[in-house]
Amino acid sequence: MHIALVIYGSLDEVSGGFLYDRKLVELLRRRGHDVTIIPLPWRSYGRSLMDNGSRHLLDRMQDREFTVIVQDELIHPSVFQLNRRVRRVVQTPIVALIHLLRSSQQWPVWQQGFYRWVERRYLATVDGCIYANGHIADRVRALLGTLPPGAIAHPAGSHLHVALTPTQIVERAQRPGPLKIIFVGNLIPLKGLHLLLEVLQYVPATAWQLTVLGSVERDPVYVRQVRRHIAAKGWGEQVRLRGLLSQTEVGDCLAASHVFAMPSCPEGYSIAYQEALSHGLPVLAH
Repeated sequence: MHIALVIYGSLDEVSGGFLYDRKLVELLRRRGHDVTIIPLPWRSYGRSLMDNGSRHLLDRMQDREFTVIVQDELIHPSVFQLNRRVRRVVQTPIVALIHLLRSSQQWPVWQQGFYRWVERRYLATVDGCIYANGHIADRVRALLGTLPPGAIAHPAGSHLHVALTPTQIVERAQRPGPLKIIFVGNLIPLKGLHLLLEVLQYVPATAWQLTVLGSVERDPVYVRQVRRHIAAKGWGEQVRLRGLLSQTEVGDCLAASHVFAMPSCPEGYSIAYQEALSHGLPVLAH
């Protein structure tokens, strides 16, 4: 088969969802299938809606060589109308790969209603769905009142190599010094770094250190707010925003930490939690 995968950004993005997509592409190619990546630029939700009028994107998706078009559901604002235009020319099956519904997150009332309307319109254009887990399937059913045909394909698991023994985990916990907290997630409101910082203001600053791993490029406005909060609290020594690191570096940071904290809400299936547990870390989650 010749499969098109439509995503935002690049498969090299660092997040559980993109790791899932990369592993899917690797598996398909190992089994002899051709996979063409159709990348769309990261933009605001409002600007992404303008992609529905893109002639270039329409032409790419109407390529008759494609056996099936798989769309990471994250891109739904860019194609919720465009998919209907694609259907006028080709009957290529369209499959939504769903990690998390935007409308299942917490938003102001008017935004919540709009996101639900757009996602319903989008899901009405696809022929089937790949659900990252049963929880996501339940959320889709709640949104639509029915469940589109598809399959649940769970993530395979941690991709980091664990070198700690039970003895080393105990020794790490008994080392003197401040509590070393680690947060692994892109700096966007969904991941809840601001919630963690709000809680930490009630703990003496000398008692903890926080290491934050994740992209600072996805939401510059949010990152500026976080940086201002850190500066206002005088936490320059306590909080380190280290940005994106390699898999080896992430593993090393997890191994050197005492607690994993990421109060994101909601999560479809956070591989970061699983990786933290595999490194012997207690997990603080929303």
